[in-house]
Amino acid sequence: MLSFTLSLLACLAAPGLAQDVITEDSAFYGQSPPVYPSPEGKGTGDWAAAYSQAQEIVSELSREEKVSLTGGIDVDSACSGVIPAIPRVNFTGLCLSDAGNGPRTTNFVSSWPSGLSVGASWNRELAHKRAVGMGGEFRAKGVNILLGPVVGPLGRIASSGRNWEGFSNDPYLCGALAYETVDGVQSTGVITSTKHFIGNEQETNRNPEGNVAAVSSNIDDKTMHELYLWPFQDAVKAGTGNIMCSYNRVNNSYGCSNSKTQNGLLKTELGFQGFVVTDWGAHHAGVATALAGLDMVMPSGSAFWAGNLTTAVNNGSVPESRLDDMATRILATWFKMKQEEGFPTPGLGMPSNLAVPHQKVIATSPKNKDVLLQGAIEGHVLLKNVNNALPLKSPKLISLFGYSAKSFDSYTPGASGWNDGSEPTTSTHMQIAPNGTMISGGGSGANQPAYVSSPFEALSQRAYADGSSLWWDFHSGNPKVDQSSDACIVVGNAYASEGWDRIGLHDDFTDALIANVAAQCRNTIVVFHNAGVRLVDQTRAARSSRCSTAT
Repeated sequence: MLSFTLSLLACLAAPGLAQDVITEDSAFYGQSPPVYPSPEGKGTGDWAAAYSQAQEIVSELSREEKVSLTGGIDVDSACSGVIPAIPRVNFTGLCLSDAGNGPRTTNFVSSWPSGLSVGASWNRELAHKRAVGMGGEFRAKGVNILLGPVVGPLGRIASSGRNWEGFSNDPYLCGALAYETVDGVQSTGVITSTKHFIGNEQETNRNPEGNVAAVSSNIDDKTMHELYLWPFQDAVKAGTGNIMCSYNRVNNSYGCSNSKTQNGLLKTELGFQGFVVTDWGAHHAGVATALAGLDMVMPSGSAFWAGNLTTAVNNGSVPESRLDDMATRILATWFKMKQEEGFPTPGLGMPSNLAVPHQKVIATSPKNKDVLLQGAIEGHVLLKNVNNALPLKSPKLISLFGYSAKSFDSYTPGASGWNDGSEPTTSTHMQIAPNGTMISGGGSGANQPAYVSSPFEALSQRAYADGSSLWWDFHSGNPKVDQSSDACIVVGNAYASEGWDRIGLHDDFTDALIANVAAQCRNTIVVFHNAGVRLVDQTRAARSSRCSTAT
């Protein structure tokens, strides 16, 4: 769930979306120096036993079987990606599935607080409890690899469509919460896929189109280590089994083909022992990506790998030792999480079509209710409380306004939840979700709510218990306010999604609504369901002219 948050942060980014080429560093100029060969995993520390098991299995595999571990296949499953089983060596295969805020495209799961809300809590213990509960749900559904947590973007682009998936644009806080998330999820035997490596700061031009390459995040060495790499370091320290490489280019080399970041930073400097997987469709070369440290391609082996990877090993373009290292890293991670011992069948609770008969796998647990509630509570941020407008003290009449206060009136639960045709309908050029309470952003980070409690429903229950009355108008942009109101609550939202960046940091409709209510009500409370930074300049004057305001 997204927190009730109204951000007063100014835009932290440069005005444009395209990231600037750094030219002042004479030793840099946006280049990515080559780092070869790709370091072989050694099974250091607590990885030793898992590597020993993996190496024994790899020694028995044919070249084609090793290659089968490196690329997804198309099967009838709601798993985001699938690696096939190799029955003769008792390898059961892998289900990789979205995402870092809870299971998607399935039923009987919870809608966990988004990364943004976890960051707002500043609570390591709560982050760990969330991770354990979330990991348990993924495990019950037969998901081997949870595609999260998100530790990039760090918020350089304030309007980025995916800022809400990450914990914070402070690298220390982001890393601390990433550590707890990785540790908590993997304590359940589910592998984390910490993403997106690295410098993934915007959705605009994240992928190549035609002859135009994807955007390049050009980052000097000091900034790379002190900001962007820091949270990944914490995730690796926590033992994350997988790292997902990003769509964007890094210093003009694609993230999944970048030997400096994968071989140099990740596998050498950080000593990463797990494997690297592409973001879905982020594979743009064959031999070059193998040599640059990539280990697995999703959602399929693609035209570059699969049989072509076998050919490349056969003709010596890719050393056999590199293929062995890919396979060893993948299997070692599987053994490290003890997924060979009693782990549910991959994809067990992830049927491709919930509308046809399927096995019922209930992943929710009553013991998670307190964690979910506390996560929602601590995700709230109270930014301003003039004249102690909050908490409300048994008001006789509350007037409730705003599209995000009502029950979602066009959401139909289905196989894809909020993510595929069932997301909130958006308006004003994708800036708000006007059809009801917004609990999540969109895209692969969206999750599947088992139920939704809107502000209207919650206030109705409390009003009934307290003997208060409610007055509401969820549709008008200039509602009439009952002058008997003890308090007026305006609830709006700021929507964001993978695939596109927000076109601005405010919307005129919601700003006008707030100003119109505040002009008629001396005790106006503004609540936002926010997916990121939200400017409030246009409504500040209207609110400050009244007596009591809370945001």
